Amino acid sequence: MSENNQATSSPKASAAKFGGKGMTVAIVVAAAVTVFGLVLWGVQLTGGLVQTGMRNFDSWGLYITCFMFLVGLSAGGLIISSVPRALGIEGFGGISKIAVWTSICCTVLAIGFVVIDLGQPLRLWELFAYSNLGSPLMWDIIVLSVYLILSVVYLWATLRFEGGKGSERSLRVISVVALVTAILVHSVTAWIFGLQQAHGLWHTALLAPWFVSSALVCGVALVLVVVIALRRAGYLELDQKYVVKMLKLLGVFVLVDLYFFGCDLLTEGFPGAEGADTVAMLTTGALAPFFWTEVIGCACAAIVAFVPKLRTNPLIVVASVLAIVGIFCKRVQLLVGGFQVPNIDYATPMTSTTITDWTSGMHAYDALVYFPTPLEFGVVLGVIGLGALLLLLGLRYLPLGPAEASR
Repeated sequence: MSENNQATSSPKASAAKFGGKGMTVAIVVAAAVTVFGLVLWGVQLTGGLVQTGMRNFDSWGLYITCFMFLVGLSAGGLIISSVPRALGIEGFGGISKIAVWTSICCTVLAIGFVVIDLGQPLRLWELFAYSNLGSPLMWDIIVLSVYLILSVVYLWATLRFEGGKGSERSLRVISVVALVTAILVHSVTAWIFGLQQAHGLWHTALLAPWFVSSALVCGVALVLVVVIALRRAGYLELDQKYVVKMLKLLGVFVLVDLYFFGCDLLTEGFPGAEGADTVAMLTTGALAPFFWTEVIGCACAAIVAFVPKLRTNPLIVVASVLAIVGIFCKRVQLLVGGFQVPNIDYATPMTSTTITDWTSGMHAYDALVYFPTPLEFGVVLGVIGLGALLLLLGLRYLPLGPAEASR
């Protein structure tokens, strides 16, 4: 079966059918999950962050892991949307608006995780009142805010252009600015970690380009899953050649990301290098399940991308999910691994407030130094519910389907 003829059935379902009873049920479920997460967040606010698995030695946890991951999802979606228009080349069959909307939803969730991790959102204003412009944390807040605004403006400009109220020149200028900002937002996020010399796993010049390549992997993978699902549901009609085109891009991005990973591991783990213990921790130690899930999952995604006989929609979805899971595992390795190797002597005396794994006899680094509590998982589930709610509401009420003016 040829690439262009696989699963090219043209859904005749109308937008009304797509946004019917099933959509209403999905929105209600997403809203319920969001409310559940808000309730748990309220519990966290009343009891404090001591209810989480984070402690003095591991001050960042699942919330910041999800923040890093979602910034990548958002940046990748906007990049593949803006590149064709910015460079004046053929796009992906009019999926630009859907990609941008998924990017906006992911950015909102990323900012939400930062607020949750603060512990006390009423102090959010202090970030701006007492900001330190020399801190990468402040750079990220500024760039992420600009990025969200630009994403909304880009979507608005695209809708205006399709309605005949804007010029292609102005839209192309916005595309270029959005592309640069998308690359910058992930670079700055990487510098939050990479400029901390005290953590060996983080202190590498490869971190910023590595974050960008990871963003492209999970961003393209997310758009592929969403587009295939929407085409099957009858929301849009899209030629299979555009799906295959995105899949090939995913394969290239995966190989680039694995290449960066290999370069970093070789540099750290070469005989005599001081990072050999870190490489052992990733490949055979406590973080090995995450490491091998990433490597094997991404390798399988690349195989599906480059073997024509495997480019069927079910396998494309599986490959995309494997790539997304792999990049999430990378984020877990990066964040937890940075704290796994202690950079200071243990505090004296040690108590349950300084060591996460207190019940195992204070050997915090025998296994994982950090593991989320059920409360953290519940709050994260609520935030994911919010993302699903935003995505569904946008699909229902915004004209995100392809139009004649789409490139």
